[in-house]
Amino acid sequence: MIATDLFEGFDDLTGTFSAADIAMALSLSLVLCTAVGFLYRSTHRGVSYSQTFVQTLVLLGMIVSLVMLVVGSNIARAFSLVGALSIIRFRNAVKETRDVGFIFLSMAIGMATGTRFYTLAAIATLVIGGAVYLMNRFDLFHLDVQSQIVKLQLPADADHSAEIDEVLAKMATRSDLVSVESVRGGAMSEYVYAVQLRRGAAAGEVVAALQQLTAGQKVTVLTGYDRSDL
Repeated sequence: MIATDLFEGFDDLTGTFSAADIAMALSLSLVLCTAVGFLYRSTHRGVSYSQTFVQTLVLLGMIVSLVMLVVGSNIARAFSLVGALSIIRFRNAVKETRDVGFIFLSMAIGMATGTRFYTLAAIATLVIGGAVYLMNRFDLFHLDVQSQIVKLQLPADADHSAEIDEVLAKMATRSDLVSVESVRGGAMSEYVYAVQLRRGAAAGEVVAALQQLTAGQKVTVLTGYDRSDL
């Protein structure tokens, strides 16, 4: 009797949607986001693949679906959830731009299933997933230009850019001076160039040619940086 009186003033709002609605929304979100996860894994390029990121995509879709079920059409509840979720901060940087697209796709799936637009969620996943697969399969928008970054240090007693340009002109179709920085307490100047090597020119040949100017100082040629998410 006391327990009944104690909980008499509390209302359970779960009845606003059925158990079948909950099961359908979460299950469909799980299935669709799992498909998105497999698509991400099969189309991923680079060396920084993260299993936890893919698992997060699946969880994110289900959690957003749950949030949408809670919000429903209640505007006040929606603003309350926005305020509560705004305290979350993510410190991990997104290493690859396309990862952001997959995050938004998982969130969109969760929103669609949570608002019970089941057909929309399924068709959108199929169409967007097909677009991602085709872009990966046919390597669309690929720019067939290999860029390199060249870094070397020379004594700070003079401007050596003309000498460097003369060496690079023999092995590169294009070279642009990116920056000149004083290092080692002002004793050396570090030159950074963005270059495009000629066909057949090897990075090792560039290093060997530039080391003749640097008198054995370190020369770095960074290649493939624009294709690897290091």
